[in-house]
Amino acid sequence: MSSQPSPQAMKPLTAAKKLDVYLPATPPDFQANAITREELAALELEPPQWLQDLRRDGPHPKNLVAAKLGVSLNALVRNDITEALTTEQIKALLAEKPDWLVAEQETAKRVRAEDRKRKAAQDEASD
Repeated sequence: MSSQPSPQAMKPLTAAKKLDVYLPATPPDFQANAITREELAALELEPPQWLQDLRRDGPHPKNLVAAKLGVSLNALVRNDITEALTTEQIKALLAEKPDWLVAEQETAKRVRAEDRKRKAAQDEASD
């Protein structure tokens, strides 16, 4: 990995987002160096153990936490979940089903249903 991003390389944060991992949980050399497209492709094709472990156990970035919980990013913020969570923590929340989580999941379901209706109406109108 090179030390400075070039037109052919990306910052570690960008690479972490593309790999769906939480940057602070990655190895120090990943965090400190620019990643080329080729290096990123190699990481995706044959993930090293650290990447496999992060994807399986976390901590996961907030976008994945929200997706795994079935809520929006805003729902996490509204309920004071501002840090990355591990797979174990996510499973515990899903098992406990706190009131806020149930309410936010219902809200997310309604929003998705409304979005589907709106898209169907737009598709119908464009035909």
